[in-house]
Amino acid sequence: MFATAALTALALAVSQVAAHGGVLEYQINGEWYEGFKAYNTPVGQSSIQREWDTYNPITDPTDSFLACNNNGASLGSGQLSATVPAGSKVIAYWNQWPHSIGPVMVYMANCNGDCTTATPSSLNWFKIDQAGLLSGSVADGQWAQGELIANNNTWTTTIPASLKPGNYFLRHELLAIHTPNQPQFYPECAQLVITGSGSAEPSGSYLVKFPGAYSMSDPGVNIDVYSQTTVYNYTIPGPAVWQG
Repeated sequence: MFATAALTALALAVSQVAAHGGVLEYQINGEWYEGFKAYNTPVGQSSIQREWDTYNPITDPTDSFLACNNNGASLGSGQLSATVPAGSKVIAYWNQWPHSIGPVMVYMANCNGDCTTATPSSLNWFKIDQAGLLSGSVADGQWAQGELIANNNTWTTTIPASLKPGNYFLRHELLAIHTPNQPQFYPECAQLVITGSGSAEPSGSYLVKFPGAYSMSDPGVNIDVYSQTTVYNYTIPGPAVWQG
C-alpha cells in the first residue's frame, strides 16, 4: 500500500488542502495503484491517474477541465493503465475528506484506442455508480459523502461484468454542496484496460460529455440544502446509471 507516499503528499500540501482533496490511490481487483501527487511536478511521476494539480474544487459545471480535473493531462512516458477484468471491484481512497454533504458519482468512458493519447473532454462518458441523499431531509440527512467518510474515506464500485473489453477511463467525482448555490466538483480519472468476454456498451441517453453533462439550472447542482428542511429527496445530476 502507498500510505507513506500519500502522507508525504498531504504533508507537502497541508496549507492548501485543509478543506478539500481528491483520490490518492486505488485498490482494483486486489491490486494497489498509486495516484498522481498533486502540487508536485508531473515530471518523473508514474501513475494510472491523469494529472490533477490542485486539491481545490472546480466550481463551474461548464469548466473545460471538468472531465478529469485541472489539467487532466497525460503523463506521457509515465502514464500507466491498470489491466483488470470486467466485474472487478474498485476501491478509491481519498485524503481525509472534509465534506459530508453531497453525492458520489463514478463514470467510465471508452477511449476507442489508447487512453494515453485521448482527450477526456471529447469522449462519451457513462455513469456506473452513484449515491446521494441516503436518509433524512436534504438539510440535515445522511449523504453519500458522509458514508464515504465513515468508510475510512473510501468508495467501492464494481465495473459492470458485461462491459465490452477495451481501453477506458474511470472517473470518480464528488459534488460537494455544503455551500449554498455554489457547487464544488472534485473529479479524478484513471486509465484502465478492461478484459473479459463481455459485449455490452452503453448508448443514447446514458452517454454524456464533460463539460456538458451538468448545468447551473440542474436542481442538484445549484442548491441551498439548508433551506430544504422538509424535502426528503435529491436529484443526482447527470445521466442514469448504466448497469450493463
